[in-house]
Amino acid sequence: MPKEIIENLIAALQVSPDNVPLRLMLAQTYLSEKLYAEAVTEYQDVLKRSYGNLPASTGLANCYYHLGKYSAAIIIYEQLDADKLAITDQAVFAKCLIKENSLQQAQDIYRKLLQADPYFKDDEIDNYLRMPAMEGSVDLDDLDFENDDDAYFMEKPKERFADVGGMQRIKDEIAVKIIQPLKNPDLYKAFGKKIGGGILLYGPPGCGKTYIAKATAGEIDAKFINIGLHDILDMWIGNSEKNLHHIFETARRNAPCVLFFDEVDAMGASRGDVKQSAMRHVINQFLAEMDGVASDNDGVLILAATNAPWSVDAAFRRPGRFDRIIFVDPPDEKARQEILSSIIKDKPVKEIDAAKIAQITDGYSGADLKALLDIAVEDKLRESMASGSIQPLNTKDFLKAAKQHKATTQEWFATARNYALYANESGLYDDILKYLKIKK
Repeated sequence: MPKEIIENLIAALQVSPDNVPLRLMLAQTYLSEKLYAEAVTEYQDVLKRSYGNLPASTGLANCYYHLGKYSAAIIIYEQLDADKLAITDQAVFAKCLIKENSLQQAQDIYRKLLQADPYFKDDEIDNYLRMPAMEGSVDLDDLDFENDDDAYFMEKPKERFADVGGMQRIKDEIAVKIIQPLKNPDLYKAFGKKIGGGILLYGPPGCGKTYIAKATAGEIDAKFINIGLHDILDMWIGNSEKNLHHIFETARRNAPCVLFFDEVDAMGASRGDVKQSAMRHVINQFLAEMDGVASDNDGVLILAATNAPWSVDAAFRRPGRFDRIIFVDPPDEKARQEILSSIIKDKPVKEIDAAKIAQITDGYSGADLKALLDIAVEDKLRESMASGSIQPLNTKDFLKAAKQHKATTQEWFATARNYALYANESGLYDDILKYLKIKK
């Protein structure tokens, strides 16, 4: 059939040799049939009759690429307006530059290409130009998301709320927003409430934000996806947005699913503070995914944690996004006692007064309490090695460790106090003032 088309076009051109559209059609047919030398002749003829003809110019450059005349192809592309080039032509341009070892220029072209189409992929270009996003990160395009979600970052936590010491207020708020809608779908549907939504957990580091997120997934027997910055960010423009989209799509396919973003302030920073336009694109993509603009987020439960809520873009706090902002404060005395009892389990202990230790560790986070255990264990190891027998832990060991390690939450509260006092028009940080027992 193509041979017959070519013969008909040649015959038509004999009658009308100045017909540029007809000659261009013949050239493009030659190109599609990989008859590059014949296509070159026709494209050159078109350009003689129609100087600067864009389809003829790009077609000729394409032929030169396939014929190995990379320099000739580059000369043509450089004379054209790069913004008018189709994505396929930009890709050929980049390949020509790679062949001529002009890698920096090829990278510039490839970045523009990805801006135009974040989902573009070409193995030849990627092998030369696309570097891994960050150490330890995974190229999501290499994974079979339809059949192998578990192989990447999916887990089913065994933790339940009963395993979390204290945090009753936080458990209750999560239950209303996430757990009860799943247990009573008809009731929530009657009131027009969807199953899903977002909760932003904020507070000093080490207070169990990640642990409560896992326990939430365990409580509803849902899958859990823990996302860090390195799972999303990519050095190439457009790929970070693509990674973020893949993650949300994975959660949607596995609903009910808890999607947890740790240190969300790094990904959802205020757009006014972000200087790089590429990062603003990532934030906008994040907002679009949360809104479910192109997909249904029903059953996707989004939890996020931050130590710096004042750095998170206000757009994330709009209804339908992170519409519940929950302060995760350091464990109270009862919770500290529960945490201590949990972390010394299976350790050689003798006469541990968890209540007494809890009394003197006001303001300590769960991570701080584990640090006390580490210090006490190190001392006991030295004693055990010196005596030749295991020396069990006791209350005095923890009291001694508490003199060495102070609560790390104090520095965080020093910063948070200023925001709560002077940048709290919406009342977002009232819980911080309440915890610090400050009246405005």
